[in-house]
Amino acid sequence: MMNREMINSKIEKRQIIVDVDGIEYDVNSVEGKKILEKFDILNKFVKDENGLNNSHKMPESINAMQRLQLVDYEPASDSGHFRYYPKGNLIFDLIKDWADEIALNRLESMKIESPLIYDYNEPDIKEQVSSFHERHYVVSSPGKDREFILRFAADFGLFRMIKDAKLSYRNLPFRVYEYSKSFRYERSGELAGLKRLRAFSMPDIHSFARDICEGFEEYKELYKNYYDLARAMNIQFVPVFRVVEEFYHKHRGEIEELIEYGRVPVFIELLSDMKHYWAIKSEFQGIDGNNGFVQLSTVQLDVKDADIYGIRYVNSEGEKKGCIICHSSIGSIERWMYCILEASIMKEKPQLPYWLSPVQMRLLIVNDKYLKYAEEISYRLKSNNIRVEIDDREERLGRKIRDAQKNWIPFMVVIGEKEALNGVYNIKRRIGEDIKDLGLEGIIKLLKKEQKGMPFRRLNMNIKLSKQPVFRG
Repeated sequence: MMNREMINSKIEKRQIIVDVDGIEYDVNSVEGKKILEKFDILNKFVKDENGLNNSHKMPESINAMQRLQLVDYEPASDSGHFRYYPKGNLIFDLIKDWADEIALNRLESMKIESPLIYDYNEPDIKEQVSSFHERHYVVSSPGKDREFILRFAADFGLFRMIKDAKLSYRNLPFRVYEYSKSFRYERSGELAGLKRLRAFSMPDIHSFARDICEGFEEYKELYKNYYDLARAMNIQFVPVFRVVEEFYHKHRGEIEELIEYGRVPVFIELLSDMKHYWAIKSEFQGIDGNNGFVQLSTVQLDVKDADIYGIRYVNSEGEKKGCIICHSSIGSIERWMYCILEASIMKEKPQLPYWLSPVQMRLLIVNDKYLKYAEEISYRLKSNNIRVEIDDREERLGRKIRDAQKNWIPFMVVIGEKEALNGVYNIKRRIGEDIKDLGLEGIIKLLKKEQKGMPFRRLNMNIKLSKQPVFRG
């Protein structure tokens, strides 16, 4: 441990900005500062990276996740562990569905599952744990004189599984996907809502390749898919690279290809030597309401762990060779929820992306006389994959409208005598202009367009608001 820390302390770092045309600027140069002035979010990231963001406020999303009855603290558990109410669970599952879509359908990864607990005294496990500085949960096993730990990453079981497999050059490259519940005992002062917690869910993809060249092709494919993911989430983010300087100069052309794909300048930290197991690492850093940043997706080109775990394949000459491993994570579901909530709050009128809104349309009935009619409309909407609920409470219409606004409902329709007679509706939008005189087919067409082909799940609560429990006072 001490030797590793001493080596890391001698590694020199240099920060640069690389523009989309491939021109490199030192962050402190006149030209570099001009680039930063032009790209506000990149400028904020550089300040945060260098400790110049002094905001210690708790995230606004904590209040939002509680008030909207999405997520809350669980007093009977350890700090940093949460309870998810039905609508929060729905958002969680939708983000997981999107991760599955990328991993299984787009990237055609093999899906596996491995245990949550591992023997701390296994040499390969101990090697990995040593870099986490006691940030792991210890688990006692009744009647056994062995010390177990909860995994803090998917690597433990995955690498052992691949080590036991018979690998040939014909199998490579291949990708393995695991949705891993992981645990890290973060210090109590670092915990901050969904931004930093002790139990989290990581959709991880690992690629196994023959050599650096093939491994870097995998790296680029994963990077581009994760870039598309971040854009689809409708959040502000910064692409960041951390690279060993020798590797950077040798593979400059491929790195420029990735910068060009994003069409924005990127921050690059150049290291004089290898600090970890990777030669290059990319991160997508999302911004929150306090101008702080949090790592979401990441891709890392690993040139060391194959030796630690004994992961080898047989080449065309019949010789055993170590693999190149491309670690990557789509990003913890909790962190994505955090960034999406923060991005929603930063809007003039807070609103979740339509496909993640637990309720996409609320029907507001004037009185009970129109409940049956509203139920008929809701059936048509549900059959067209629209999450709809009916506000059937004994409240004034003005109160119903205000409550829908407070709950960030993106679309509302009032159901009264005129609507029941004519079958024509006025759509109240939370953001944007209202839409008048639209028939039911027009509403369905409008909302299907809003879905944009993203994952869909049905509402996991009773469609009637009067039947839904209130989870917070």
